[in-house]
Amino acid sequence: MKEEKVILVNEQDEQIGLMPKMEAHEKALLHRAFSVFIFNRNNELMLQQRALDKYHSPGLWTNTCCSHQRDGESNIEAGKRRLQEEMGFVVDLKESISFIYKAPFDNGLTEHEYDHVLLGNYDGTPEINPEEVADWKWMPLEEVKVDISLHPERYTAWFKVIFDKFYQHINVNS
Repeated sequence: MKEEKVILVNEQDEQIGLMPKMEAHEKALLHRAFSVFIFNRNNELMLQQRALDKYHSPGLWTNTCCSHQRDGESNIEAGKRRLQEEMGFVVDLKESISFIYKAPFDNGLTEHEYDHVLLGNYDGTPEINPEEVADWKWMPLEEVKVDISLHPERYTAWFKVIFDKFYQHINVNS
């Protein structure tokens, strides 16, 4: 299988190159990414628990899905592709906010991403890909916010950043 490449960007999200994903994480270079947040009719967020053999953040809870755009792929196209690959369904998505974060991991890799947050709605049951996802659940946003403050070690770095800084942008009831 060909190694996946990420899109290197500057702080204005302008593409400046392509690089193999692992190399970008080893060198902590800024690259484009996205995070999908799916809500049901009760405004509960679909969380996923990352597969236990992921190369970073294994077993941690996070937003519905996330990944990297491919060269020439829009944020929405990438979000729909990855939602299908990880959670087994596709819905319409809309762009929300974007931000830059940097998070080093114990394994020597660093996420340094220009992350685009995508929002969608779904009331069904996902068909999770066990290579990507260990488990999933619906959770009210307020409960997620409280649980992150009580148990931050259970959640991914980017998910905590989004909840800390951008809660009002993902809370559709605010």
